[in-house]
Amino acid sequence: MTATPRRLTQRDIARMTGVSQATVSLVLNGRSDGDVRIAPETRERVLQAIRDSGYVADPIARRLAARDNRIIGVFTYEPVFPAGNSDFYHPFLVGIEERAEALGSDLLLLTSAPVVAGRRRIFHEGNRLRLADGCILIGRTLDSDELARLVADGFPFVSVGRRDDAGGPVPFVGADYAGATEALVRRAAGLGHTRLVYMGQGEGPESHADRKAGFVRGVAAAGVTGLHLPPDDLDAVLDSGATAVFAEEHGDGVALAAKVGPHDLSIVTLGQPTRHVTDPTGTQFTGFEIPRRAMGAQALDVLTAILDGQKTQRQRLLPCELIPGTTLKETHT
Repeated sequence: MTATPRRLTQRDIARMTGVSQATVSLVLNGRSDGDVRIAPETRERVLQAIRDSGYVADPIARRLAARDNRIIGVFTYEPVFPAGNSDFYHPFLVGIEERAEALGSDLLLLTSAPVVAGRRRIFHEGNRLRLADGCILIGRTLDSDELARLVADGFPFVSVGRRDDAGGPVPFVGADYAGATEALVRRAAGLGHTRLVYMGQGEGPESHADRKAGFVRGVAAAGVTGLHLPPDDLDAVLDSGATAVFAEEHGDGVALAAKVGPHDLSIVTLGQPTRHVTDPTGTQFTGFEIPRRAMGAQALDVLTAILDGQKTQRQRLLPCELIPGTTLKETHT
């Protein structure tokens, strides 16, 4: 059996021409390196050796050297595969994968980060972030210190979801939760509701803060009364005298609907379920749909533009589609 000939390497070309491997690399890439000048005769000697030997550059090695791998990292602060999160993150990943295929990029799911104090961390000993040209970050809450370090280091990244500044603007593609929530508040006021409750945290993650901001803006514009109550005290919500409740979390809206009984109460849920909930009634809640697939795809568009040095809108909010549902009803109280 004839042995397969060994592939020539840059080191072989360097040995054949009596120059360093770094010089061979510079000649292959058609460039110089700072103060290093390659004499014309040296360059020609290397090129002649390449022609004579039939050397073919390893495209992967060349792209690694140029940091143009078209490899995009995907880092998730929370588990993204189906478990207790009711597939919430799946459409983001579908959008990212579809756009990566169209752009000829590969995805690297960064899963080796350890969990510290209940949270994954990007920066840890032996982290592999720089195996990729840039990274897309996914998670409800991103670590502000790590975001600040990414911004300061100039590492190319884009967040899926709006993020506050972290020592500088953070590139993101998010959903316009505030605009969608305000629109639903206005709709409720138009149906005769004058006392509304926002049931949720309303703070912490930017997505919660944006929903609450939209609620506050909506009640002010409509001239109605708005209350903020926690989701773990459904009795207080029912005793508030409100005729419409805006549930920050879909699951809390389901729990409230199960408890309402004879109460004349409209319930609006602000987005898709982020955790698995059982709703045997199959209620079609009034609310909005988060453009998760488009957010994932556009996050890759923004990151690609950053990597290519193109001007682009680095902070984008995509509109949410309102869902009429059946749970926001006209009231005569």
